[in-house]
Amino acid sequence: MTDHRALRDAFGCFATGVTIVTSFDEDGSPVGFTANSFTSVSLDPPLLLVCPGKNVSTLPAIRHSGLFGVSVLSHAQREVADRFAQRGVDRFSHGEWVESESGILLLEGACANFACALVNDIDAGDHQLLLGRIDSFRSAGERHPLMYVRGNYA
Repeated sequence: MTDHRALRDAFGCFATGVTIVTSFDEDGSPVGFTANSFTSVSLDPPLLLVCPGKNVSTLPAIRHSGLFGVSVLSHAQREVADRFAQRGVDRFSHGEWVESESGILLLEGACANFACALVNDIDAGDHQLLLGRIDSFRSAGERHPLMYVRGNYA
């Protein structure tokens, strides 16, 4: 039997960045969530991976549209991260948003933005692995990223 709290604490020793993952639902309304489980996968072809929990309400929208965006948050965007971690609020009321060519909203002022097409959706325990082909991206390398370690922003 695994001690889930102890395992979560052990995972929390690994510092990560913080991202906002966005898509749009069947009505075309924007949806999104905060995620720190994000990684680059491949340069050729350009691929990335996001690993949301299965209970994330945005998953059906990503599957339906086949599209999602990832904004890597800057240190100045903690309030946006907090907003997207909440339920029952207008998540897009904070921050400035730009639309990618595919219609995905990306956060202005982020360290980096990626517009992706979903190429694989893999079941992985209590999470999903969303493999995305990067269709477009931009980077603002001079910004300091928002970090997350041991359950807190750093």
